[in-house]
Amino acid sequence: MTKIILIMYLCSGIPGNRCGVIPTPKVLFNDPYDCMVYGYDYSLNLMTSFGRDWVNEKRAFTKFTCKIEQII
Repeated sequence: MTKIILIMYLCSGIPGNRCGVIPTPKVLFNDPYDCMVYGYDYSLNLMTSFGRDWVNEKRAFTKFTCKIEQII
């Protein structure tokens, strides 16, 4: 059986800072579409919760991937 796994990163555009994996409430999905829609929605909510000043100061952004994994 295969599942789609969401891996989300929080990043900063400030030189020297790296992206880090961040936990999300939901990780496993049945198809890539559900994973992508969830990833974009979660990203929007996360950035909004941080607020304009913090996001601008840190030059914060998210990125994510939806990987197909074999689940036993």
